[in-house]
Amino acid sequence: MKQALRAEWTKLRTEPATGWLLLGCIVLTVTLSTMAAAAVTCPSTGCDLDPARVGLTGIYLGQAVVVVLAVLAIGGEYSTGMIRVTLAAMPHRITVLAAKAAVLTGLVLVAGAIAVLASVLAGRLILPVHGFTAAHGHPPLSLADGPVLRAAAGSVLYLALIALLSLGAATAVRDSAAAIGVVLGLLYVFPILAQVVTDVEWRQHLQQIAPMSAGLAIQATTGLHSLPIGPWAGLGVLAAWAVAALVLGGLSLRLRDA
Repeated sequence: MKQALRAEWTKLRTEPATGWLLLGCIVLTVTLSTMAAAAVTCPSTGCDLDPARVGLTGIYLGQAVVVVLAVLAIGGEYSTGMIRVTLAAMPHRITVLAAKAAVLTGLVLVAGAIAVLASVLAGRLILPVHGFTAAHGHPPLSLADGPVLRAAAGSVLYLALIALLSLGAATAVRDSAAAIGVVLGLLYVFPILAQVVTDVEWRQHLQQIAPMSAGLAIQATTGLHSLPIGPWAGLGVLAAWAVAALVLGGLSLRLRDA
């Protein structure tokens, strides 16, 4: 396993796109979060917006870059035929996939932590200027606050799970463009379907099983009773999607020719 980890780390570290995609994830996440914080206003009469969610809005866009990074981690090898060399050097295919998942998760956790910390800092500085003050029931964002810490840490874990979901899908599909389309469709189409459905019960069920809607419930710090699914339960739904994708990808990698 150590050799597989070293090999996968070397491949990802020396791939030019890796650094740019990780940087892109950070920049896009922080930029959108900053823009969202600057665009909202809480009047003196109060508002029902969740400051933590506003400050972490950038995750909606940053996750798309994570999807591309994760898909290319193995999809690039299939497109170039390098996967044959990889599997010839390391015949234990599940070990290869596990090593890719471990290295990818580590990189995304680091980039995600930087992006989330910067987003929280931006929200802490900008939101009070727009009426999100303690006097209006919204103290400044702080990681010392339990719910905000959970939202921030959960957002980092969310990005890591999105990476694992994408890696599993790419391993099963074996085509980068198709895998990116499948995962982005899974993330962004489900919420649209939930809005189209008129039946309240069915809409709630869709929100409970959709990987993005359920997973991002971890960011909620207010109005928890009105959520379709609880914060940690929602992240658990996303984890189930990621595990299912990795199992499917592992079976495909083991049973099909490279």
